[in-house]
Amino acid sequence: MTTAPAIDPPRPRPRPEIDPDQQGNAERALVAVFTGVPFLALFAAVPLAWGRFLGWTDVAIMAVFYVLSAAGITIGYHRYFTHGSFKAKRPLKIFMALAGSLAIEGPVITWVADHRRHHKHSDKEFDPHSPWRFGDDWKALSKGLVWAHYGWLFDANRTSKPRFAKDLLDDRDMVRIHKAFPGLVAVSFLLPAALGGLLTMSWAGFLTALFWAGFVRITLVHHVTWSINSICHTFGREEFEVRDKSRNVWWLAIPSLGESWHNLHHSDPTCARHGVLKGQIDISARIIWAFEKAGWAYDVRWPNRDRLSAKRTKQAD
Repeated sequence: MTTAPAIDPPRPRPRPEIDPDQQGNAERALVAVFTGVPFLALFAAVPLAWGRFLGWTDVAIMAVFYVLSAAGITIGYHRYFTHGSFKAKRPLKIFMALAGSLAIEGPVITWVADHRRHHKHSDKEFDPHSPWRFGDDWKALSKGLVWAHYGWLFDANRTSKPRFAKDLLDDRDMVRIHKAFPGLVAVSFLLPAALGGLLTMSWAGFLTALFWAGFVRITLVHHVTWSINSICHTFGREEFEVRDKSRNVWWLAIPSLGESWHNLHHSDPTCARHGVLKGQIDISARIIWAFEKAGWAYDVRWPNRDRLSAKRTKQAD
């Protein structure tokens, strides 16, 4: 009697999108510290705001650093480095990478690799932060929203930078800024604090600026950015045809500097303006326009009316 030849068990599909070097516990701990500690400041923010722990100097510094770091993400990390929505002269390119680093959302090359992977697999299996990861019933979606907003930051699997961000790995300026990220984290806290101390000529001004323009500002930027991953892939209006669940959420438009017009972005990812319909405020696009007028940015990919009309949905009409 002959025996059937042994059949090797099926091998798992190769995943070139994933870096074989996984995230370790030390990195997860750092993520928890630099996202969790600023968030705790929110619990103290309301009672402290009613006392003498908030002055107009703190408000001004917080506003400046909020726009600086949030725009570093929306204009720099996202529209420029990830999608190439415009070209920039070298000083502006370096400035945008530094400004984005001040948001403490990760080094520039890591952020870009993750986001390019997100667009390739948007709301599909290999999307790093889809709220539809666990299913579409209310329990699965509730779990998915938490995952998309925050949980994915602790995923052991890391996106392959050579596959998704080789252009930045070949850019000496970006590699230097990527490696300098730990120092830029310190700058993000200490620079506004130092300004507060110098403007008020007091240690009290140093401490209040550290609290409001450091901790509170950073957590606000974090949660607005993460809301694009979670809320804008679950709720809102679909005004342009897409292959995923990206939606427009109007009430996030101003704090996100225009990023919450997310449906158009996924319909036309390289477009420099996301809020393209009447009344859709896009602060990031206006800043890019100013860069273009100043001669710092060029070859800007502004919306094309014919392309937009072809992608409009019945819901929008």
